[in-house]
This record gives sequence, C-alpha cells and structure tokens, in this order.
Amino acid sequence: MKVLGLILAGGKSENLGKLVYKRASAALPIAGKYRAIDFTLSNMVNSGIIKVGVLTQYNPRSLMDHLGSGKEWDLDRKKGGLFILQPYIGFSGEYWYKGTADAIFQNMTILRRGEEDYVLIGSGDHIYKMNYSDLYMYHFSKGADITLITKELDDTYDISQYGSVIVDENMKITKFYEKVKNPPTRRAFLGIYFINKHLLMELLYSTVPNGGNDLLLDVILPRLDELNVYAYDFKGYWRNIKKGVDEYFKINMDIINDRNVREELFYQNGKVYTKLKDFPPAKFTSNSEVVNSIVADGSIISGSVKNSVLFRGTVVKAGAKIENSIIMQGTVIEEGAVVKNAILDKDCHVREGQVIIGEDELVVLEKRTII
Repeated sequence: MKVLGLILAGGKSENLGKLVYKRASAALPIAGKYRAIDFTLSNMVNSGIIKVGVLTQYNPRSLMDHLGSGKEWDLDRKKGGLFILQPYIGFSGEYWYKGTADAIFQNMTILRRGEEDYVLIGSGDHIYKMNYSDLYMYHFSKGADITLITKELDDTYDISQYGSVIVDENMKITKFYEKVKNPPTRRAFLGIYFINKHLLMELLYSTVPNGGNDLLLDVILPRLDELNVYAYDFKGYWRNIKKGVDEYFKINMDIINDRNVREELFYQNGKVYTKLKDFPPAKFTSNSEVVNSIVADGSIISGSVKNSVLFRGTVVKAGAKIENSIIMQGTVIEEGAVVKNAILDKDCHVREGQVIIGEDELVVLEKRTII
C-alpha cells in the first residue's frame, strides 16, 4: 500500500516561550540527542512510508539543518524521499500558510504528482511511538473515509486543551467538542489523520478557496454527517510538547523516571532515528556524581548531576550541582554553580558560584544566555 506522509511542523507554539524564539517546536531537543520531529518521522519510516513532506513555517532554519537530505531516516532516495515544503510567493498571491488545510492546499503538487493512494498527516511536535500498519488495516475494515487517532487521556492531561470526540458502538465519530472546559468524554483527538488522497484533494478544493483554512474545523467537522469518520484508539504513551514548557519538561522527566516509557519510545516498533554528530563518548571524572540522569555524548562531568537531562557537549565543572533540570547542547556550568528546576537552552554559560533555582515554576534561559 502506498502512503504519503505529511508532517505539520510550522506552528508558532507561543506556549513554549523562550524555547521557540529561535527554533520551531518540532526542532526542540528531546532526551539528550533527539529532536521532537524524530519520533513522528521515524514512526512513518518504520511503517514503510518512504515519501514524506514536512510543512514548515516559523523559524525553520534549525529544523531544516537537522533534517538535511533525510539520510538518517533513509529518505535520501530517487523515488520518494524527504520534501521540505515551505511557504512561497506565487502568481496567485500565496505566501504565508493560513492554517493546516491551507498549508496542504498550497502544496497540492505533492499530492497530484504522487502515486500514493492514501495520506497520513501527523504533527512534528508529538512524542509517541507507533507502527501505523494496524491503523491501515483498521481504516479498511471500517470502510472509513477518514480515520482520526484518539486516546483516552488520564488526569495528567488538561482535557480542555484538546478536542474530544463522542463515538458510537462501532467507533464512528458522531460528535466533536473542540477544546471545551468540561467535555462529556476524555477521548481526545491526537491530531493524526489517515485519509484517501483523492478524497482529501476534493475536500481541499471545495473548502480552501472559500476561506476554510483549518483541516479539522473547516474541512472535516462540517462534513461529519456526510463522511464515515472513525476513531482509532491509541493505547501507548503520547504527549504534545506544544502545550507548554511544563509539558516539555514532563516529557523529558518521564523518559528518565519511567522505564516503561523509555522501553516503549526507544525499543519497541523500530528505532528512533536522528541526525548523527561526531562527538566523543561522555567523560566522567573521579569527582563526578551522576544519579538517574541522561548524559549525552561529548559531555564532560566533574560535578553532581541528579534527575536531569544533559545534551551533547555540556560541561559541568567540579563542585557544580544540577538537579531536576534540562541542560541543552554546549552549555557550561562552572565551579560551584547550582542549577535546580530549570531549563537551560543551547550554549548558555553559568558562571562560577551562580545559583539558578526554580521555586514555584521552572526557570528558563534562552539560547546563549550568560549569567
């Protein structure tokens, strides 16, 4: 079966504040050496999808540098491969993507010229592991026009930030509540669509020119009674970093503290691929103390690190203490400094003896901060 993968990676993600001032949310570093987009992209490749388009918009430089030619995901190929789909100025005036439907509509060429019969649409800032083969079979067995992936969310999620669905006994979606305060169900839509390509093209042609720019709100929901739209329940770990800094922090802490999450994300349903960098192994001196932490390659640790994630090339000097924190690539923590309950972005520098402690909320330092 031929499937085109589309990854939506152009959102501004204002909830992430300083972390996305200079990068797209899909390019946010995760778990020491990965980027958020690695998970969705690897899911597609592991499921046999060999043609993937990434729709970018805000701050795309870091994301494009990470993806490159797609070599690490085996997408540097003559047939299929990786396509970076950015906004552009055309004769008819297209430029900025106005929404998810408009973004796909402006890149209709990748749909028209492809040999694929189906389209899988996902997001670049969702952290989960899934082989989509069962989704394909489910879609056909239901005779569905569109299948939306859903999940029963527990109390660790703010349900008011998600769209929730009501289904009948056959899992057909009958009602949809878009981000309401107290929905009658906790079955949330995860922003992942599976749809016949020609149906998608027809829906976009009849909607976007008339001002409907959102794939869910303007294209699918107004036709909920006309189309066979089914829900496919996902049972595994799933988080959306776009929901905010606390959500981003929780994802990294879940990977540290929950063995089941680590095994699901990194050992089941194939590997998570990422861009390789030529760093030596991490170095731990005789003065170092590392407890329950991820320390990536190229790091040099002489101080104390507890319950933290350290990315490539970080330096923690003697007497420095790091606890419950995320320290991104190239950051230097000098002698005697203390960092607790904080996120330090790339290439920060904490001088000798400085104290950074988040009390009621996380402290976030943007890229190249010196303190």
